[in-house]
Amino acid sequence: MEILYFGLRHNFFAFDNSYARELTGCYAPGAAAQVPAPRMVKLNRGLAAELGLDAEALDSEAGAAIFAGNSVPEGAFVLAQAYAGHQFGHFVPQLGDGRALLLGEVVDTAGRRRDLHLKGSGRTAFSRGGDGKAALGPVLREYLLGEAMHGLGVPTTRALAAVTTGEMVVREQPFPGAVLTRVAASHIRVGTFQFFASRGDTEKLRQLADYTIRRHYPGVTGYLGLLGAVIDAQASLIAHWMHIGFIHGVMNTDNMAISGETIDYGPCAFMDGYKALTVFSSIDRGGRYAYGQQPEIALWNLARFAETLLPLIGGDVEAATAELQRFGELYESYWERGMRAKLGLMTEEAGDAELARGLLQTMEAGGMDYTQTFRGLGRGVALGAWGEKWRVRLAREGATPEGRAEAMERVNPAYIARNHQVETSLAAAAEGADFGPFETLCEVLAAPFTERAGWEGYAGPAPGGNLGYKTFCGT
Repeated sequence: MEILYFGLRHNFFAFDNSYARELTGCYAPGAAAQVPAPRMVKLNRGLAAELGLDAEALDSEAGAAIFAGNSVPEGAFVLAQAYAGHQFGHFVPQLGDGRALLLGEVVDTAGRRRDLHLKGSGRTAFSRGGDGKAALGPVLREYLLGEAMHGLGVPTTRALAAVTTGEMVVREQPFPGAVLTRVAASHIRVGTFQFFASRGDTEKLRQLADYTIRRHYPGVTGYLGLLGAVIDAQASLIAHWMHIGFIHGVMNTDNMAISGETIDYGPCAFMDGYKALTVFSSIDRGGRYAYGQQPEIALWNLARFAETLLPLIGGDVEAATAELQRFGELYESYWERGMRAKLGLMTEEAGDAELARGLLQTMEAGGMDYTQTFRGLGRGVALGAWGEKWRVRLAREGATPEGRAEAMERVNPAYIARNHQVETSLAAAAEGADFGPFETLCEVLAAPFTERAGWEGYAGPAPGGNLGYKTFCGT
């Protein structure tokens, strides 16, 4: 619908809904639950500008009504997407958007097609008995983590808006209800392909694959080409995660986006003290999705994706396997490249990966903070025997110490979304309606490589560390 805004008719979005138009049968039409009192908590004005949207018009009662699901904007095609997925290794043939709705797609100022997606907007055809709602804390958590990853240069979904609904959502206790508007390159997942492959619907699988190629990988040829492109994108993404100490926490196949973006900020967190088997997720009791397991799990998920494509490549298991075998080499290449940059190495030598792993071993043995250790290297912080090896390696390069330090500070952040800071800001907002800590943390995470006076408290872990810290699925 058109919205009357300060006496003028306003069309907020120029939707072009290719998913709804081209993939009938891959979704169920939906409608958001009406809520009593939608209120804008946070509009991402920078992202709005990137999407070519009018932030002033959106930051209004009319905008809050849209982002809460009370108003359907002109041109939207509201739907819940179908998908399946392996959850902690166990296949579930039907999952789908149980508490989320796709409003539609817009083409941003760079010509990229982007989804606008409501999370916490009520029941859908895929809700499986849930209420489809979200609480304020998890909504703000996803906003913060998505912006933190974006600030760090990691491909990610992002939040355009967070609104409160004026109602309480009951979990273990009542919490303020909220809805997040998520922006993504698309919401096509490995699990989307699994949904149709598990049903033997080869024609729908082919339509989905063709659509995915057109939307995300127009330069590739054929379905093996699609597999190879997704493998490459995921190898790069997981290397990014490892470089910044990020732990996704729930790498199920329905949480692996075909586009190569990070998606679903539920039980995720950043490491403080380095430990390869760090787990924060309360539901990952066996450590399946521990920090150091993420490359292996990514490959496992990609193997499941390859299986879905077998009907489209004539059952050629050997060819699919050959593509999958490229993952290790690709991942190692991306990881080594990033670690060289973090260590201030401008050239390549055969022993660089061993040098980087030696630092990680030193950090784990000493319980050293991952982020602060790398940040300190650019300022000449000594690290015993490993530091001597590093300085010998640096001596074989011609870069000046000043130039190297500047380059290292461009890739080694001063600030990450520290767990205690995130929890403090969420508690202040959800329990005390104080959004000041949340706003400040958003500002800090938007510029993670630039140190500023007054932000010293955001640069390190909680006093005493985060022993026993757990994260939970929320939105």
